[in-house]
Amino acid sequence: MSSPSVHGASLAVGDFEITHVRYGLYRWDGGALFGVVPKTLWSRKAAADDLNRIELAFNCYLVRTRDHTILIETGCGDKLDMRARARMDLPPDAEPLTSVIARHGFDPESIDIVINSHLHWDHCGGNTILTGGTHSGPARPAFPRARYVASRPEWEHAHERLARDGISYIDTNYDPLVESGQMALVEGDYEVAPDIWMRRAPGHNRDMMVITVASGGETFCFLSDLVPTEAHVQPTWVAAFDLCPLECIESKTRWLTAAAEGAWQCAFGHDAKMPFARILPDPKTGFTAAPL
Repeated sequence: MSSPSVHGASLAVGDFEITHVRYGLYRWDGGALFGVVPKTLWSRKAAADDLNRIELAFNCYLVRTRDHTILIETGCGDKLDMRARARMDLPPDAEPLTSVIARHGFDPESIDIVINSHLHWDHCGGNTILTGGTHSGPARPAFPRARYVASRPEWEHAHERLARDGISYIDTNYDPLVESGQMALVEGDYEVAPDIWMRRAPGHNRDMMVITVASGGETFCFLSDLVPTEAHVQPTWVAAFDLCPLECIESKTRWLTAAAEGAWQCAFGHDAKMPFARILPDPKTGFTAAPL
């Protein structure tokens, strides 16, 4: 396997190779990311700017096995309007995720499976590309050879357009793929490829998935928005975005316990500094994260 042409942290999980692809940095309100946690506590972990925004990342991961090149998540994409991009301190025009992947030395055309942990715009926005350029035109698949996989109950929830979270869904990120048959909608825990699983982890929303990759007695777990940053490994530190806070705490405790006991290699949905981490028990906070 060739080495990336730009820095991208990689690790081996048995016979598999996993590479972190950061699809840009952005800023979001710290209070929204930490909910009821006082700023006097969370600001020790994440410095805020004069607009109370903290630095975050759109984290994607390439998993290469003998038979597959699998992309976990596709980041923010090109559907946000100029005001939204400015609010998040993003450049006016979105760079295609395919270009970011190519800069890492990987051929985007080699990707044959794309996994979405859930369908919020910041996790599946790069699924498709607007043919009229940023903000306009019909959408085409960003990865034409790939089979896309997402949760059917999550897709159905997206179309309910509930007042609480309807704004988080942008249909052009997934509906064209469903209509063409390129996106498979699955129920419950699902094995995407041998030893690569989507597993339901409710809390952030009802049907969010974490993704596990196992090989040679080792396990990698992408925790998505169940644990969006390293600071959120404390089970009670849940985001204001989490629809079911108590269920989120329960899911976090269960998955972080498994990660700590199994010495898993883990990754977070939006941490800007820690591409891979080991979860360790902590007598005060429950868990802590150590960089790999």
